Amino acid sequence: MKSPVIPFRHAPGLSLNASFEPPTQLGVFTDGEGMSVITKDDGQHDAFAYMDFFTSALPYHLLNQPRVLILGAGGGADILQARYLGAQSIDAVEMNPQMADLVINTYADFAGNLYADKNVHLHIDEARGFVAASKNHYDLIQVALLDAFSTSSAGLYALSESYTYTIEALIDYIQHLSPDGMVAITRWIKIPPRDGLKLFATAAAALERLGVKEPAHRLMLIRSWKTSTLLIKNGVFTGQDIKVLREFCEARSFDPGYYPGMVAAEANHHNILDRPYFFEGTTALLNKAAGKDFLNRYKFNIEPATDDRPYFSHFFKWSTLAELLSLRAGGGLPLLEQGYLVLIATFVQAVLASVLLILVPLWSRHRGERKIPSPCIRHEQFWVVIYFFSLGIAFLFIEMAFIQKFILFLRHPLYAVGVVISGFLLFAGLGSNYSSRLKESSASRKTVLILPVASIAGIALLYLYLLPLLFRHLLWLPDPLKVMVSLCLIAPLAFCMGIPFPLGLSLLSIRAPELIPWAWGINGCASVISAVLATILAIHIGFRAIVIIAVCLYLLAAIVYPNRKKISPGFK
Repeated sequence: MKSPVIPFRHAPGLSLNASFEPPTQLGVFTDGEGMSVITKDDGQHDAFAYMDFFTSALPYHLLNQPRVLILGAGGGADILQARYLGAQSIDAVEMNPQMADLVINTYADFAGNLYADKNVHLHIDEARGFVAASKNHYDLIQVALLDAFSTSSAGLYALSESYTYTIEALIDYIQHLSPDGMVAITRWIKIPPRDGLKLFATAAAALERLGVKEPAHRLMLIRSWKTSTLLIKNGVFTGQDIKVLREFCEARSFDPGYYPGMVAAEANHHNILDRPYFFEGTTALLNKAAGKDFLNRYKFNIEPATDDRPYFSHFFKWSTLAELLSLRAGGGLPLLEQGYLVLIATFVQAVLASVLLILVPLWSRHRGERKIPSPCIRHEQFWVVIYFFSLGIAFLFIEMAFIQKFILFLRHPLYAVGVVISGFLLFAGLGSNYSSRLKESSASRKTVLILPVASIAGIALLYLYLLPLLFRHLLWLPDPLKVMVSLCLIAPLAFCMGIPFPLGLSLLSIRAPELIPWAWGINGCASVISAVLATILAIHIGFRAIVIIAVCLYLLAAIVYPNRKKISPGFK
């Protein structure tokens, strides 16, 4: 977009000391929110002098002509910064091909044919997947400022999975650094701090997993009035590095949040906060004795994100809900994680609606019969509820968990959703069809169910440990082969998962055929609940735990599955 009235300029966190105006820009909005800009390049090098007045410029003052990897190229602003500040070569990763097409084709002349530069190499790929598959090492890996501030501050990203900011992601980045190379991650600042401290805690945890005994010597954090940049070094920050940081911040009126050896008196000089939140938080997080207590006491959830719990933007704590609600009238609404609260409200509504939809038909049926159900009837209703409700919850739990597992392998969320859902539906349908051929003993029907349930449990638990190792060794495969591998992995699990439901219906058609519509309704209600419940549980206990719970539910279904072929006399 280009305004005919007001010149459009986007320079997030630009130093207030900057005396240079950004060139003409075009705003590009993704889904009406996430904003990037395409900046006019008419060949005048000095037009980009303002690029040196962002917090993200610091690593270029610490490195000499670095080989740079930019994750999240967007409209090319970070590429322009790297080029202006002396990068030797630039690999730029952008997941959205439409965004790349705007810069390469539609606005190529406006952008100065940015990607025609021989030192700039564009890769249409998902950032994390590209890094994991790459064999290159870089002097600087820069994670761009990807999120729209308004959406992020409103808590709407709280339910959005991001594998860019997890412990495992940072480990991947660090392992792709050259000696003394750096990872630089820029985030919006929220007060009280959330993103910056959570990212710092994640970086410290990643360094500890890599066997670094003193993570404090490898981390730096600076902030402007609106953005912060975290540096993680593949080595120890030297006295010269610290000197450069101080001079850089002083010239631009930025504030250091943390560097090795920093004291409290050096914090909070230019962009003054009520308290030196960043210095207090970072020093507490680096103290093993005080770090856990600080995480528990802090008003927001800033525990490190992991691949198993990839909800980096989830900061909500129930213990602070009353306080945050009291601040609504004073402009404190953005402090509430609205996305999470909407999810909880949706879950409550789904549960209430399901209870009504399950119990009301049962109540109407018994009222129509005008008699108290016999113990035999109550037993029949008991196993139907437990069996079909467990299957509905468990099926969706496993399906949703495996969508997340396949995101990193297929390197795009949409591909993972499409392949996993279609794979589960196809092979579960084949399993359902096969169930009609199973031979059943007249003495016991339960033995028919044992093998598929045992197979589900064994395969699902095996995949929890096998898939990460397998995916890491197969990331080099082209996309069509990855899809084929994914479907082959899904096939045995989904096939077995398709068997229990029709077996239950088959048994019910013999014992109490009038309950079949009720069983379908119970399973449908469970499916609606499970989609919401899986997200809630993933936020708190992770996808691995969701798979384990699903396995337990399949085992519960096998336990309550009746052993007798016919119901006792008297069932009506």
